[in-house]
Amino acid sequence: MSDPATAKPAVHVRTKYVPAAEPALPPLALQVTELVGSCMVWVGVTEEPAEKVEQAPLRGALTRDWVCAMPPTSGTAGAATTLYRNASSDAAFAMAQRLARRFKKQIFLSIDVPPAFVALGDGPRLLLAVERAVVDALKGLDDGGV
Repeated sequence: MSDPATAKPAVHVRTKYVPAAEPALPPLALQVTELVGSCMVWVGVTEEPAEKVEQAPLRGALTRDWVCAMPPTSGTAGAATTLYRNASSDAAFAMAQRLARRFKKQIFLSIDVPPAFVALGDGPRLLLAVERAVVDALKGLDDGGV
Protein backbone atom coordinates (compact mmCIF):
# COMPACT_ATOMS: atom_id res chain seq x y z
CA MET A 1 0.00 0.00 0.00
CA SER A 2 1.37 3.43 -0.87
CA ASP A 3 2.05 6.05 1.76
CA PRO A 4 -0.41 8.97 1.37
CA ALA A 5 2.36 11.41 2.32
CA THR A 6 4.49 10.34 -0.64
CA ALA A 7 1.73 9.46 -3.11
CA LYS A 8 1.72 11.48 -6.30
CA PRO A 9 -1.37 13.73 -6.57
CA ALA A 10 -3.86 12.46 -9.13
CA VAL A 11 -4.87 15.91 -10.38
CA HIS A 12 -2.52 18.60 -11.70
CA VAL A 13 -3.63 22.01 -12.95
CA ARG A 14 -1.24 24.13 -15.00
CA THR A 15 -1.86 27.45 -16.71
CA LYS A 16 0.30 28.87 -19.47
CA TYR A 17 0.52 32.11 -21.42
CA VAL A 18 1.08 31.65 -25.15
CA PRO A 19 2.30 34.80 -26.93
CA ALA A 20 0.64 35.73 -30.20
CA ALA A 21 1.86 33.48 -33.01
CA GLU A 22 1.55 36.35 -35.50
CA PRO A 23 1.08 40.12 -35.12
CA ALA A 24 -2.55 39.90 -36.31
CA LEU A 25 -3.46 37.21 -33.75
CA PRO A 26 -4.19 37.65 -30.03
CA PRO A 27 -2.21 35.91 -27.28
CA LEU A 28 -3.68 32.75 -25.79
CA ALA A 29 -4.14 31.40 -22.30
CA LEU A 30 -4.14 27.66 -21.78
CA GLN A 31 -5.16 25.68 -18.71
CA VAL A 32 -4.56 21.94 -18.55
CA THR A 33 -6.09 19.85 -15.79
CA GLU A 34 -4.36 16.49 -15.86
CA LEU A 35 -6.52 13.71 -14.46
CA VAL A 36 -5.94 9.97 -14.28
CA GLY A 37 -6.08 8.82 -17.91
CA SER A 38 -7.58 12.04 -19.22
CA CYS A 39 -6.97 15.76 -19.63
CA MET A 40 -9.28 18.75 -19.46
CA VAL A 41 -7.94 21.56 -21.63
CA TRP A 42 -9.31 25.09 -21.76
CA VAL A 43 -7.75 27.46 -24.27
CA GLY A 44 -8.86 30.94 -25.16
CA VAL A 45 -7.77 34.36 -26.27
CA THR A 46 -6.66 36.59 -23.43
CA GLU A 47 -6.04 40.20 -22.60
CA GLU A 48 -4.29 39.22 -19.37
CA PRO A 49 -0.54 39.83 -19.21
CA ALA A 50 1.71 36.78 -18.87
CA GLU A 51 2.19 37.30 -15.13
CA LYS A 52 -1.59 37.16 -14.54
CA VAL A 53 -2.42 34.30 -16.90
CA GLU A 54 -4.03 32.32 -14.04
CA GLN A 55 -6.90 34.85 -14.19
CA ALA A 56 -7.71 34.17 -17.86
CA PRO A 57 -9.73 30.94 -17.36
CA LEU A 58 -11.76 32.68 -14.66
CA ARG A 59 -12.70 35.43 -17.12
CA GLY A 60 -13.25 33.05 -20.03
CA ALA A 61 -16.16 30.82 -21.04
CA LEU A 62 -15.75 27.10 -20.40
CA THR A 63 -18.75 26.20 -22.50
CA ARG A 64 -18.28 28.22 -25.67
CA ASP A 65 -17.17 25.13 -27.64
CA TRP A 66 -16.69 22.10 -25.37
CA VAL A 67 -16.14 18.48 -26.46
CA CYS A 68 -15.16 15.13 -24.94
CA ALA A 69 -13.23 12.71 -27.17
CA MET A 70 -12.03 9.18 -26.49
CA PRO A 71 -8.96 7.63 -28.08
CA PRO A 72 -9.66 4.97 -30.68
CA THR A 73 -9.49 1.34 -29.65
CA SER A 74 -8.25 -1.36 -31.98
CA GLY A 75 -10.35 -1.37 -35.10
CA THR A 76 -12.67 1.47 -34.11
CA ALA A 77 -12.67 5.19 -34.55
CA GLY A 78 -12.51 7.22 -31.36
CA ALA A 79 -15.85 8.42 -30.07
CA ALA A 80 -16.54 12.08 -29.39
CA THR A 81 -19.47 14.10 -28.21
CA THR A 82 -20.20 17.78 -27.96
CA LEU A 83 -20.87 18.81 -24.38
CA TYR A 84 -21.79 22.36 -25.36
CA ARG A 85 -21.41 24.54 -28.41
CA ASN A 86 -22.98 27.57 -29.94
CA ALA A 87 -23.99 28.00 -33.55
CA SER A 88 -20.86 29.93 -34.49
CA SER A 89 -18.25 27.45 -33.31
CA ASP A 90 -17.49 23.78 -33.85
CA ALA A 91 -13.69 23.71 -33.99
CA ALA A 92 -13.28 21.71 -30.77
CA PHE A 93 -14.93 18.53 -32.09
CA ALA A 94 -12.40 17.57 -34.76
CA MET A 95 -9.50 18.97 -32.75
CA ALA A 96 -10.41 16.90 -29.66
CA GLN A 97 -10.62 13.76 -31.80
CA ARG A 98 -7.14 14.41 -33.24
CA LEU A 99 -5.72 15.06 -29.76
CA ALA A 100 -7.29 11.92 -28.26
CA ARG A 101 -5.91 9.83 -31.13
CA ARG A 102 -2.44 11.36 -30.84
CA PHE A 103 -2.06 11.25 -27.05
CA LYS A 104 -4.14 8.09 -26.44
CA LYS A 105 -6.10 9.77 -23.63
CA GLN A 106 -9.62 10.95 -23.07
CA ILE A 107 -9.63 14.66 -23.90
CA PHE A 108 -12.08 17.27 -22.67
CA LEU A 109 -11.39 20.30 -24.85
CA SER A 110 -12.90 23.75 -24.47
CA ILE A 111 -12.01 26.39 -27.06
CA ASP A 112 -12.92 29.91 -26.00
CA VAL A 113 -12.41 31.99 -29.13
CA PRO A 114 -14.87 34.84 -29.66
CA PRO A 115 -17.01 34.35 -32.79
CA ALA A 116 -15.69 37.61 -34.25
CA PHE A 117 -12.19 36.09 -34.54
CA VAL A 118 -13.46 32.95 -36.23
CA ALA A 119 -15.66 34.89 -38.66
CA LEU A 120 -12.80 37.12 -39.77
CA GLY A 121 -10.12 35.99 -42.19
CA ASP A 122 -7.73 35.22 -39.31
CA GLY A 123 -9.98 32.49 -37.87
CA PRO A 124 -8.22 29.48 -39.46
CA ARG A 125 -4.78 30.81 -38.47
CA LEU A 126 -5.97 31.44 -34.92
CA LEU A 127 -7.40 27.91 -34.64
CA LEU A 128 -4.12 26.50 -35.95
CA ALA A 129 -2.27 28.48 -33.25
CA VAL A 130 -4.73 27.11 -30.66
CA GLU A 131 -4.09 23.51 -31.74
CA ARG A 132 -0.32 24.00 -31.76
CA ALA A 133 -0.45 25.46 -28.24
CA VAL A 134 -2.53 22.54 -26.97
CA VAL A 135 -0.26 19.95 -28.61
CA ASP A 136 2.83 21.61 -27.10
CA ALA A 137 1.17 21.68 -23.67
CA LEU A 138 0.14 18.03 -23.78
CA LYS A 139 3.61 17.00 -24.95
CA GLY A 140 5.01 18.91 -21.99
CA LEU A 141 2.96 16.94 -19.46
CA ASP A 142 5.43 14.07 -19.58
CA ASP A 143 8.19 16.56 -18.79
CA GLY A 144 6.32 17.94 -15.77
CA GLY A 145 5.48 21.26 -17.41
CA VAL A 146 2.92 22.83 -19.70
